[in-house]
Amino acid sequence: MMKRFYENVAVEQVSAEAGDEGFAILLDGRPVKTPQRNPFVLPTIALAEAISEEWEQQQADIDPATMPLTALAQGALDQVVHERERIISRIAAFADSDMLYYRADQTQQALIDHQAGAWDPLLDWAQHRYDVSFNLIYGIKYAAQPEQTLARLTAVVEAQADFTVAAMLSLVGLTGSLIATLGLVEQTHDTAALWPLVNLEELWQEQQWGADELAVQMRAIKQAEFEAAADFLKRACT
Repeated sequence: MMKRFYENVAVEQVSAEAGDEGFAILLDGRPVKTPQRNPFVLPTIALAEAISEEWEQQQADIDPATMPLTALAQGALDQVVHERERIISRIAAFADSDMLYYRADQTQQALIDHQAGAWDPLLDWAQHRYDVSFNLIYGIKYAAQPEQTLARLTAVVEAQADFTVAAMLSLVGLTGSLIATLGLVEQTHDTAALWPLVNLEELWQEQQWGADELAVQMRAIKQAEFEAAADFLKRACT
């Protein structure tokens, strides 16, 4: 960890004439830079104020683990801006492997029914929103999704702004679901509704056999990361 080297944190609006337009974080009057020394300029005041609060709340030592919004913004500015095509490809790959497509094998009809009741409404929403169709897979064997579905969902990802893409990269990694992530992007679904859906099988197993303490702890860590990424997404678009 690095020692806290500043006393005051402020937000300053940056004009287009001065470079990147948006909002900068100032530490004792000096603008923050990204790890790759790019200007740390944020697209909205809502995001800037939340990140400013992360810096303000640091104690004698700066703990990056307590600054998830800052980390996501750094990723947007250092990675997405310069490696956008590669990152979009990583996100769009989930259009062909979304966890919501994969159902239990035919020997587990109760779980299949549970998955259908929880997941089908979300897939139905995506089907109508993006004019796509999905192939459901029973068991773990891979099956490709329709080419039109892959093309349309890839185009949706490509249309997003850099800060949205940064949030989406984190969200698809945490959930295994591009469809659930798009529900957050479109602001039609919230974290409280989606988190149980993307953990459905783990929660089902706990109901049947009891909880594993380590698994519960790990899920809580991932949930905090998921909620931070969703918060970042919302603030970046506000």
